[in-house]
Amino acid sequence: MSSVPQIKIPATYMRGGTSKGVFFSLTDLPEVAQVPGEARDKILQRVIGSPDPYGAQIDGMGGATSSTSKTVILAKSEQPDHDVDYLFGQVSIDKAFVDWSGNCGNLTAAVGAFAINNGLVDAERIPENGIAVIRIWQKNIQKTIIAHVPITNGLVQETGDFELDGVTFPAAEVEIEFMDPADGEGSMFPTGNLVDDLEVPGIGTLKATMINSGIPTIFVNAEAIGYTGTELRDQINSDPKALEMFETLRAYGAVKMGLIKDISEAAGRQHTPKIAFVAPATDYTASSGAKVTTDDIDLCVRALSMGKLHHAMMGTAAVAIGTAAAIPGTLVNLAAGGGERNAVRFGHPSGTLRVGAEAEVRDGEWTATKAIMSRSARRLMEGVVYIPGDCF
Repeated sequence: MSSVPQIKIPATYMRGGTSKGVFFSLTDLPEVAQVPGEARDKILQRVIGSPDPYGAQIDGMGGATSSTSKTVILAKSEQPDHDVDYLFGQVSIDKAFVDWSGNCGNLTAAVGAFAINNGLVDAERIPENGIAVIRIWQKNIQKTIIAHVPITNGLVQETGDFELDGVTFPAAEVEIEFMDPADGEGSMFPTGNLVDDLEVPGIGTLKATMINSGIPTIFVNAEAIGYTGTELRDQINSDPKALEMFETLRAYGAVKMGLIKDISEAAGRQHTPKIAFVAPATDYTASSGAKVTTDDIDLCVRALSMGKLHHAMMGTAAVAIGTAAAIPGTLVNLAAGGGERNAVRFGHPSGTLRVGAEAEVRDGEWTATKAIMSRSARRLMEGVVYIPGDCF
C-alpha cells in the first residue's frame, strides 16, 4: 500500500472577536501557495478539513461553523504607510471552495497581534509599554484598518478584563478603526436608494436597505418575514425552510446590489452579501442566559453567515449596522428610533455590541468615513499544521 508523507506548515490558531481561524505568514506557505490559485485553495481547505459532506470538519482545524472555518494569510505590507497586508479566506464547510470576496471583521482583531509576534511589524513601531498602532491593508476589499494593540513589557498583551458578548472569557481590549469602510467600488448604496422594494418570487416584495460598508449587507425588517428580532440560533438554524428563505432573499438581494448577475451564482459566493433582519429594541434573554432589556440597546439585529444564523455578530456586519444606523432613513436607523447618531448599541443572540460610525454626504451621495469598535484576540496554539503531501 503506497502512502504520501504529510507536510507541515508553520501556523497559529487564534481567536479574534467571536471567530477563530488558522493564521499563516505568506512566506511560510508552500511556494505554490504563495500566490492565488487552486493549490492555495486546496491547501487551506485541507487545513480546515473541507469539503466535508458530514459538516463536521473532524479531519481538520475547522469547527463546523462559519465562525470557525476561517483562514488568514499575512505579509509585510507592500502598501506605503502600512505595516501588514491581510488576506482573509472563508472556507466552505461542505463545498470545495474558498470565498475571497470579503473581509472578516472579527479576525481583524487578531491581525495586529500575529503581525507583531511574527516579526511583520518594524520593531521601532512597537512601544515597550502602551499601544502599538498597527496599519493594516485589507487586501480582500482594498481598505485601511487601524488596530490599537496593547503592549506590556514589549510583548502583546492578550489577557485583561475586557468582556465581549459571545466570548466566554475576558481578554485585552483591541480597538479597531475601519477607515473609509465602504466595501467595493461605486456607491455605498449600490441601488442609489436608502430603502428599496426587493421583489422575491415566492416570498413577496420587502423593504430592504442594501449597503456596502464593512461588508455588503442586506437588511430587512424582522416583522415583514414573521420574526421579532429576538430569535436565537436554534430557532433559525433548526428550520430548513427558514434557512432556504433567507438564502433566497440573499440571492435576489445580491443581484439587485450588482454583486452577481443571476441568482444561480449566489451558491458560489456564500460569504457576501450578508443577510440580516432588524427590529426595534425589545427585551429578550441572550444565549448565555443574560437578560437584555430595552434600556441596554437601541435595536435588535440578527444576521446570517454562510447560510446559518450567527451566534453573535460578524465584525464586518457590525460596521454595516453602525454605518446604516448613522444615516437617517435606512431600515437600521428607523429601527433604532430614527434621527442622527454616531454610535449604536444593538442586541444580538449572545448579548450586545456597541459600534461607532461617521457618515456624510459627498457629491450628493452618502459615504462612510470611519467605523470603530472594540474586540479582543488571543493566541490559542502555535506550531505547525500537517496536511497530506498530495492534497494539492
